Amino acid sequence: MNTNHHVTDWTWLKLLCLTIIATLLFEHTQLDMHISALFYRNGQWLLEKGAQPYAFIFYDAPKALLILFAIYLIAILAIKYKTPLNADFSLNHSKRSKYILPLSVREISYLLIVIIIVPTTIATLKSVTHVSCPNHLMLFGGDMPYLTLWQSMVEHTSAKCFPAAHASAGFSLYGLAFLPTCRKYRYRIFEAVTALGWTMGLYKMLFGDHFFSHTFISMLLSLTIACALAVIFFKRFDENKNSQFHPTKPTLSNTQKR
Repeated sequence: MNTNHHVTDWTWLKLLCLTIIATLLFEHTQLDMHISALFYRNGQWLLEKGAQPYAFIFYDAPKALLILFAIYLIAILAIKYKTPLNADFSLNHSKRSKYILPLSVREISYLLIVIIIVPTTIATLKSVTHVSCPNHLMLFGGDMPYLTLWQSMVEHTSAKCFPAAHASAGFSLYGLAFLPTCRKYRYRIFEAVTALGWTMGLYKMLFGDHFFSHTFISMLLSLTIACALAVIFFKRFDENKNSQFHPTKPTLSNTQKR
């Protein structure tokens, strides 16, 4: 990821290419199998699916918090749209200002769209890839043979496990790292969101709901989408800002030269 002054127009394309390469790499290696075997011992997974309090901590709570965050962004967006331009100063100094993110309407709109589009895109891909979960496979106590991505799509199985949708909800917060207002915190945000997404993804891996590659590809796709949308939303912002710092030098008239 390019974390310099602004995101280049083609960073998202590089990330997309990396996602495709990573997908092909996992398709032609046994890395996924070896990693999942670490979580499957003596005929059972390290964690039982739905076991509490793990399900609440790593599944229900993060999912609910992200939904609440999206609702909060919608509410803030509505408040900012309804607030007249000449009332911005009073809004910033009102008692409720401490509950309002110091972000522009453009930034809030971008963040909200990323949070919605990332999980939606991943869920849509799951419905067309038909890749099995580890716990579906005969190797891990299931009743299905291992199929590659292409074979799964051709067979049109009932499985829907690739990429990882639950982890993508956490990875959708990569949008925070691309906000101009949060630019100086970009590295910290990137690290925190990566940790969150992988915590949610690892939880699902512990009982065989996902291979390692499912979460890894979900992370790359989420980053690609957030980056691409940032180019659309903030390219003009960067250009306008640069023009303010580098104004065109006025040309002296003939009279002024004399």
